[in-house]
Amino acid sequence: MSYEMIALLMFASMMLMLLTGQRVFGAIGGVAAVAALALWGTGGAEVPFAAAMKLMKWYPLLTLPMFIFMGYVLSESKIADDLYRMFHVWMGPVPGGLAIGNIGLMVLISAMNGLSVAGMAIGATIALPELLKRGYNKKMVTGVIQAGSSLGILVPPSVVLVLYAMIARAPVGQLWLAGVVPGLMMATMFIVYIAVRCRLNPELGPALPAEERNVPRAEKIRLLGAGILPIAIFAAMMVPFVNGWTSLVESSAIGALAALLAAVLRGRMTWKVFETSTRQTLAISCMFMWIILAALGFGAVFDGLGAVNAISDLFTEKLGLSPWMILILMQLSFLVMGTFLDDTAMLVIVAPLYVPLVATLDLGLPRDEVLIWYGVLYTVTTQIAYMTPPFGYNLFLMRAMAPPEISLRDIYGSILPFVTVMVLALAILMLFPEIALWLPDLVYGR
Repeated sequence: MSYEMIALLMFASMMLMLLTGQRVFGAIGGVAAVAALALWGTGGAEVPFAAAMKLMKWYPLLTLPMFIFMGYVLSESKIADDLYRMFHVWMGPVPGGLAIGNIGLMVLISAMNGLSVAGMAIGATIALPELLKRGYNKKMVTGVIQAGSSLGILVPPSVVLVLYAMIARAPVGQLWLAGVVPGLMMATMFIVYIAVRCRLNPELGPALPAEERNVPRAEKIRLLGAGILPIAIFAAMMVPFVNGWTSLVESSAIGALAALLAAVLRGRMTWKVFETSTRQTLAISCMFMWIILAALGFGAVFDGLGAVNAISDLFTEKLGLSPWMILILMQLSFLVMGTFLDDTAMLVIVAPLYVPLVATLDLGLPRDEVLIWYGVLYTVTTQIAYMTPPFGYNLFLMRAMAPPEISLRDIYGSILPFVTVMVLALAILMLFPEIALWLPDLVYGR
């Protein structure tokens, strides 16, 4: 059997395992282990062992539990509730202001957590009922929450970019900085869309009535501090790292300690908050480590087969596709997979093929910059796939958390304009890589 057929059989077996409902790391790692033993006998046992050693030696992986813990402490201590109240008071008088404020809330939640599910949970449980109660169109608000929560996997400290960095062997710090400007650009595009749409049709997002606008100035200033707190935590974490005063791991520890201190000073660090945050941190960190281990083992088998070179030859030599056409096909495949897989599963399934392949394409950029840029493209495409019917991940999260009056039909209908905005943002990033690469070049080029 040719190596190409073995590679195809491995992919088919893995997809079949996933469709049966097996855990992602079990499906990927199991297929890799069976393939390694079948190809190389007992010597194939060295493949997962070598992958495990590589994982254990990857020092930046220590950032993962730190950032997850930071996010859960801030979430469980209800500091996010204060953020919503701040946006409610300051943005409420503007048509569509609460929806605009919700996007700002999601950006701050993303900077605190790094996971889209945290923004979705906060948006659906806190913001959604308030927006519906104030007469906001239900399609508008469900779309706003889904789009805003997707920023969590792009704005640093993005856990997804940590996973990509491990698989692509790219620097985490540069990937995070590369996600800042695209993340803020996409948030701005969402805000512009909401503002224009609500100005043309105020019934979609009515301004707060006069009696709710009359908040004392002292209360407004106090609430403004709720928004400054997560920004201060983020600055305390990132400024020393960007200036080279601390390593990435040390900065993550600063962020976790700052979040813990903030919760203590506000009198919200109860034993229940601490226990929940610790348990969730352990569960999610272990899940990611198993997935990374499975992905590394799967990639090692592919390296041994030479499947990457075979697929590269197929695209460039036999099919005669241009580098840009290959890149576009990669992004389209992510959109298709996103209809039934989450972001981590998509990455570990195709990373053994796509990451080495994109590094060889002549896209007019150095190899290291291509890997950074492609990490951002992958993440944005994943955001779109999260919201793409029929089985987009965010669609079903919203259905599980939304009140009964919002149907699945409403949820599906709400995402079309936001997906359009995201596709436009993706096209801009593909045409102008400098948007993603400017900040890493500025910081690391000094």
